[in-house]
Amino acid sequence: MSENTSGSGYVEAEFTRDSKYISDRITADGSSPWPVEPGRYRLVVARACPWANRSVIARRLLGLEDVISMGLCGPTHDERSWTFDLDPGGRDPVLGYERLQEAFLARDPGYSRGITVPAMVDVPSGAVVTNDFPQMTLDLSTQWTAHHREGAPDLYPEHLREEMDEVMERIYQEVNNGVYRCGFSGSQRAYDKAYDRLFTALDWLSDRLEHRRFLMGGQVTEADIRLFTTLARFDTVYHGHFKCNRQKLSEMPVLWAYARDLFQLPGFGDTIDFPQIKEHYYVVHADINPTQIIPQGPDTSGWLMQHNRDQLSDRPWGDGTPPGPPPAGERVPADHGPGGIGHR
Repeated sequence: MSENTSGSGYVEAEFTRDSKYISDRITADGSSPWPVEPGRYRLVVARACPWANRSVIARRLLGLEDVISMGLCGPTHDERSWTFDLDPGGRDPVLGYERLQEAFLARDPGYSRGITVPAMVDVPSGAVVTNDFPQMTLDLSTQWTAHHREGAPDLYPEHLREEMDEVMERIYQEVNNGVYRCGFSGSQRAYDKAYDRLFTALDWLSDRLEHRRFLMGGQVTEADIRLFTTLARFDTVYHGHFKCNRQKLSEMPVLWAYARDLFQLPGFGDTIDFPQIKEHYYVVHADINPTQIIPQGPDTSGWLMQHNRDQLSDRPWGDGTPPGPPPAGERVPADHGPGGIGHR
């Protein structure tokens, strides 16, 4: 999910996220018109977007790269939608589109809602199947099991689902969406309320993680993916751009160590492109940052510091194994990662 206008329209008296998505699902049991089928679907994402970043991580951890192809939009967009300006000729090499909007219009010529990432596109028809980002990653775990890599972790363990769902809902409402609620507040009262909600939740998460390595215990789950994508952007954009500035993430000892732990696991930090993240927020949100100046900082080399969280658990993948390196065409440029020349 991502913003669908440019330059104005973000700030509201009290920000409310539009959460009406194309809710079709790709299923393994024939319960939907969209069957699980290797090679049929293309996951369209943008590295800048935290909601899309979730699907990139889940796809990677589960080893679905050869089963579901991935298209990458650039970090900025206009009022019409995300564009494939990173590709040669400015067109997605599989779909042939210049704009993600084309896939939504192929599904519904009268489509008038947000053009959002992540989006799962049916390659034969060129039409969007779904942009329902929370369900999308759960379905990668539960519907595509026949195509998971050997050693893929169980990201949505059945015996933990009831508690996980509660934890993930609070993370979504108070943290994932909470930073936006702060940044897009159009009144002092709305901002103050959002700020208090955000940091109350971050304090709760710090307490929860003090004596457990991951949110649900000793191994990585979907809950960690959902929290990580916000934490990875916290100091880079949310602390300053969205005024979430009680503390930096690097000043919250438990959460900072937890975030570094995840960042240093394969499949997490190697999906993060800090320059694209900054360019998106500081350029697209022109009503918040009218000069569209992109800050040079912060220094991201701290993400590689030792975290010592492995003392709490030495089996982050449970009974599984870590994923291999990303495919060559999906690697974040070396100078876009922590300590690279793109960061000062």
